[in-house]
Amino acid sequence: MARKQQTGFTIIELVITITIIAILAAIALPRYVALQGDARAAKLQGALASVNSAAALVKALCLTQTATGSTNRLMAGGCNVAAGATVGVLMDGQALPTGTLTAFSYPTAAAGGIQLAAQLQSAAPADYVVTFAGNVMTVSPTGATTPASCNFTYTWAPVANGAPTIALNPLATAATC
Repeated sequence: MARKQQTGFTIIELVITITIIAILAAIALPRYVALQGDARAAKLQGALASVNSAAALVKALCLTQTATGSTNRLMAGGCNVAAGATVGVLMDGQALPTGTLTAFSYPTAAAGGIQLAAQLQSAAPADYVVTFAGNVMTVSPTGATTPASCNFTYTWAPVANGAPTIALNPLATAATC
């Protein structure tokens, strides 16, 4: 009578397989968790680039709209004057609101100024936490681990021929974001 040969895995093979899976999980899990911080840091860099571009675009539009004589959307006296009741530029067929939102050729650090020009959403569902204090707008991505470190500032210079300062917080890394 022939003996039946059993098939399957031995206990040693199962233990080795489980050990390999555990090692792979121990390596992959921290990398997966770190991806969230990397994504928020990249999101912050994207917003920073958007603000840089929007400030340059508003200045260029202000100068070109003045040069062509289209002053119905510009401040009285041209681009390089303080904010007043006639402030505004035409962007993508819509006017940046009038008021204190564009002055000395650049958008001010206000919700209707650089935030609108850069199209940074802070209303629900919020992509960014945007705060204003005087001539400074601070932007950090929603859900940042350390919002006080994961941010950049747009500081509007309220002087003739003064350009805004846009500065990334040096502590803004994937770990703080």
